[in-house]
Amino acid sequence: MTSAPPPSPSPDAKPHAPEGAGAVPESEIPLEAQLVALEAALAEAEQAAAQAKDAQLRAAADFENTRRRLERDAQRTAQYATENLLKELLAVADSVELGLKAARKPDAEVAALTEGMEITQRQVNSFLEKQGVTALDPAGQPFNPDEQQAMSMIESADVPPNHVLAVMQQGYRLHDRLLRPAMVIVAKAPAQAAEN
Repeated sequence: MTSAPPPSPSPDAKPHAPEGAGAVPESEIPLEAQLVALEAALAEAEQAAAQAKDAQLRAAADFENTRRRLERDAQRTAQYATENLLKELLAVADSVELGLKAARKPDAEVAALTEGMEITQRQVNSFLEKQGVTALDPAGQPFNPDEQQAMSMIESADVPPNHVLAVMQQGYRLHDRLLRPAMVIVAKAPAQAAEN
């Protein structure tokens, strides 16, 4: 008896890998095992998504808490920013009050009142200096419209023309910025000198 030749493989058939030669193709894994693997991967992905969402919610909450704290701190800072400034100013107010009490006495002495006013003026000047305020004293200097406001012009033989003859109200500078211009009277040449 002659044996029949082995059947030839069909062109669609996949070659079988020898046992232990590697991964089994997915089509050969039972559906139940594939389902278990997919459920495990889904559970793992859901857990990772839940952890990411939790981390995102915590970060958002931290951000919101930080924003609220910063707003509260800014509000407190603005509310109490002038506290030290006002404490120093209260000492000046106290001096003025004491001076007014002394001035209202029937036997008030001019010398004592003058001394009290001088003390108050020193306190004010010290307070302004601590805040970075300096007084402008333009008397005798050339008129500067950037720092001075001319209230009038008066003829003068003693002060050169276009120079400050008198200061009506002192000007002030806060650090390098003009806080208030000085109100001044500016000298002009006498009429007879102008005619010559």
